[in-house]
Amino acid sequence: MKYADQVSEIINAFSPEPLKIEQMKDFYCKDTMEYRMSDKYSSPMEDIFDICQDPREQNAFLLLGHRGCGKSTELNRMSEELEKKGYRVKTITCSMDLDLFNIVYSDLFILMGEALLELADESGCRMDGVLLEEIEHFWAEGVEITTSQEIAAASLETGVSAETPGILTKVLKLFAKIKTDLKFNEETRKEYRNKISVRSSEWIAMLSRVSEMITVKLDGKRPIIIFEDLDKLNPEDAWKVFYQYAAVLSGMPFPVIYTFPIGLSYDARFSAMESYFITKTLPMIKIETIEGQPFQDGIAVIREIVEKRADLKLFEDGVLEELILYTGGSLRDLFHAINAAAKRAERRSSEVIAMEDAGRALEEIKTSLTRRIEKKDYEFLLNIYQGNKELIEDKEMLLRMLQASVVLEYNGRRWHNVHPLVVRFLKEQGLT
Repeated sequence: MKYADQVSEIINAFSPEPLKIEQMKDFYCKDTMEYRMSDKYSSPMEDIFDICQDPREQNAFLLLGHRGCGKSTELNRMSEELEKKGYRVKTITCSMDLDLFNIVYSDLFILMGEALLELADESGCRMDGVLLEEIEHFWAEGVEITTSQEIAAASLETGVSAETPGILTKVLKLFAKIKTDLKFNEETRKEYRNKISVRSSEWIAMLSRVSEMITVKLDGKRPIIIFEDLDKLNPEDAWKVFYQYAAVLSGMPFPVIYTFPIGLSYDARFSAMESYFITKTLPMIKIETIEGQPFQDGIAVIREIVEKRADLKLFEDGVLEELILYTGGSLRDLFHAINAAAKRAERRSSEVIAMEDAGRALEEIKTSLTRRIEKKDYEFLLNIYQGNKELIEDKEMLLRMLQASVVLEYNGRRWHNVHPLVVRFLKEQGLT
């Protein structure tokens, strides 16, 4: 990704992917939290950062937030700061490694094992060869490519009391095979899941021993695991993963951060989750007040995010403001709109994005959003838009609208508003 000086470079500059650690210096905007939280001294990310460095019994987090609000970038930023302090952090992108439409809690524990072993390898941790053999034998049954003979041979040469890099490499190859099967091989996937369900305490004990060795190597700094994309689970799958197994998922002796669907915080079951997890919410950047007036500070900080990626002269007067206002503080929607508008401008051989380009781009997003609602939903949405932004009684409907990103939640007082493009649609239908 590089800074955009011309329209043809905008698509690369506004990738919807989160910023990687190496991109933070050039493209990260650090001043968003005050306009998310309505308080310059409050930050869910700083809270998690502090607790990760403070050994305690409760280590597991649920990080809530709308899709596209910047959670992934903020997590990467936090990882960068933790690593500067000598911690080892591993982010697991679940949408890459798992089928999000077919996921159970045991899948997370398998990926957690691989992540810990990778952290051990990266930190140069000397591990007990006996433990590695136990891990290999735990999983090798039913796997076509096993590493048991290679591990045994290496152990004879070096002694099982101290692990060598070669042995750990063999075990990591085994996990690469397991991970592929988890996503694509239904029969083998069942076998792996059954192992965890029947022998979970044994596997968790192994994970704890690996984490202890890493912690010793890092002079008391515990490894940290982040599970990304779990906020994309549909509600019932999320409850299937978290609600029934909250005690297990929250019981590791090192920090684990799980992203979680924001709408589920309105489900009655969520209060039980808070007994097991430290819950934090990363709100949207507010671009409008609860009274319906433009919030200039929020608009300015989103403008700054754009300015870090592109020359603002590439937007005709008023165009960027139009895009910001109609995407409601959703950075994902804003970036999609900028990309679509830039593509149209480029096809016109224009050197700037015009209002017509922006209008077409916003129309695409509006169409996508309005496909998610039905006529019977209009009254609920109008009730919010016309003033009932805080005390919403129909929690089931609210959950569904939040999940669809048709309703957005904002900061401080935890209030809601209808996505501006859905409001535009309702106005076009003559309903407001």
